[in-house]
Amino acid sequence: QVQLVESGGGLVQAGDSLRLSCPASGRTLSTYAMGWFRQASGKEREFVASISQSGALTYYADSVKGRFTISKDNAKMTAYLQMNSLKPEDTAVYYCAAGPLATSTLTTYNYWGQGTQVTVSS
Repeated sequence: QVQLVESGGGLVQAGDSLRLSCPASGRTLSTYAMGWFRQASGKEREFVASISQSGALTYYADSVKGRFTISKDNAKMTAYLQMNSLKPEDTAVYYCAAGPLATSTLTTYNYWGQGTQVTVSS
């Protein structure tokens, strides 16, 4: 079992930056790939970024490529999502997830956090 708790969300202006954190408890984070997903109001949950177990491989949605950076610190048992140049369309609840593979598919991930709200004003 892995417990995930996201933090770092908030209200920012367009062009600002935020860093989301996802500390894990339970099993060691090095055995899991991590993903970040988001869900805007009235929309389906969508893939944002993922990172392999070792952290060597990362994947991004086209909409965030070049602006967001996913990372994980296995020693600190924490995954991060650095978000730069934020846009109003990035407004959503952001979720971190842990699973066996770094994919863009929700069903790959076994464990989910409760989400943190990110609101970007224009």
